[in-house]
Amino acid sequence: MPVHDDRHLFEMLILEGAQAGLSWLTILRKRDNYRRAFDDFALEAVARYDSGKIVALLADPGIVRNRLKIAAAIGNARVVLRLREKYGSLDAFLWQFVDFSPRQNAWATPGTVPVRTPESDAMSAALKKAGGKFVGSTICYAFMQAVGMVNDHTRDCFRHREIADLTAKTSNQRQGNL
Repeated sequence: MPVHDDRHLFEMLILEGAQAGLSWLTILRKRDNYRRAFDDFALEAVARYDSGKIVALLADPGIVRNRLKIAAAIGNARVVLRLREKYGSLDAFLWQFVDFSPRQNAWATPGTVPVRTPESDAMSAALKKAGGKFVGSTICYAFMQAVGMVNDHTRDCFRHREIADLTAKTSNQRQGNL
């Protein structure tokens, strides 16, 4: 489902980075622990983390204790704060890569769904240019799927039509407000 809340978008960006090299199920099982350990993904709090907090996070068995991923989460919070200053919100920055409307794909089988696209390449490049880490194109595409920027449910999935209809309704409402 399309997500526009900055805190939730930040959470998903961090969780997708934490997932790199691991199964998504591993991260989902640790999600509540991540919320606790990372102050419910409050940007300002995470951006202020210091070496003492990093030591505490590395000792927390409830999260993935990878120094690079933890440092990336903290650094990415700082990057997001700068992006919010420039774009007004993380939402505005991220959704520009799909022209502010979810892409409606029509894949026949899960095997035909790509792992990256030109849009995820562009998002990755922009995040990296801003100083982001663990934001490669594949991670960005998984993020785009998770926050509803792309509808990659296969055509035979009941969610495909449901999300397509919701997107059309939202698009029509937005055009009526212009």
